[in-house]
Amino acid sequence: MSRSAKPRRPVKTGPAETLHFDDAAHVRALAGPGHANLIALEKELGVHVEAPGGGQLVLSGGERQARTDAARVIHSLYARAEADLNIDPETVRAACRMGDDPVDADDTIIRVPRGVSFAARTVNQGAYVRALKDEAACDMVFGVGPAGTGKTLLAVAWGAAKLARGEIDRLIITRPAVEAGERLGFLPGDLNEKIDPYLLPIWDSLREALTQRVVDKMREEGRIEVAPLAFMRGRTLNRAFIVCDEAQNATRAQMRMMLTRLGQGSRMAVTGDPTQTDLGPREPSGLAHALDILAGVPRIAVTRFTRTDVVRHDLVAMIVDAYERADAGQ
Repeated sequence: MSRSAKPRRPVKTGPAETLHFDDAAHVRALAGPGHANLIALEKELGVHVEAPGGGQLVLSGGERQARTDAARVIHSLYARAEADLNIDPETVRAACRMGDDPVDADDTIIRVPRGVSFAARTVNQGAYVRALKDEAACDMVFGVGPAGTGKTLLAVAWGAAKLARGEIDRLIITRPAVEAGERLGFLPGDLNEKIDPYLLPIWDSLREALTQRVVDKMREEGRIEVAPLAFMRGRTLNRAFIVCDEAQNATRAQMRMMLTRLGQGSRMAVTGDPTQTDLGPREPSGLAHALDILAGVPRIAVTRFTRTDVVRHDLVAMIVDAYERADAGQ
């Protein structure tokens, strides 16, 4: 980001505060289609935001602290616009929840060559991306927490970036083929057609990071491999970035098997939500067990997400909160 493009300090103009920016196009990107992002900001912080044009935004209404918070969020969003990062209402809501500890856009952005860029939206996401990037300090990164916190997407995006830059030979993504509370029965087709329904979320993340055309090409070349966890047994995975997704559905034996596949020049990300296991009542989850026994082991980093890190539809965070309250009551 060039220093000359930074917004100047807000100017108090009577009961309102005017923010002046050097690039009106970035302000339009910040505001979003139909000013959807500004509307989200107003709802979150209880202020009124006007965009009169000319690179200006005017804050009014609400308490002084609310206007100060709104100015902080707007500065953060403007920096994202300068970095050509996507800004949507979910991004705005996440920025509003970050308080005075903003994510540093310089070291929490994953840029995928010939693909798209992904930026951390919350403090915990920022710590997670830093851990994924910190190859000197850790070879295994656990990302655990509720659905919608970006655990899988960011891990897949980092693996895709390394693959596109030629820093690894393969991107390997695996997850247990466990049905979520229902039995699908017999599935027609060959082996790939039978297992692909279990792996659809992974393909979605890959397409978002690399585009469908690049994913298809790399899959044909064997550089991208997506497979059920059971297919990992007996393998040594060298010069690869490995993502073990939905790890809460791995048994203890499966988790031990997966973690010991790590080969020379490889790193691994393990993601999951210990509260959403689909295993039977007599099959304890291997994820919680691994987190317990590996605590303190060097070169392993753990990022724990909470409902405040949910960046899907804003209703998802409220749903997670409701379930957590119900679990606590039981």
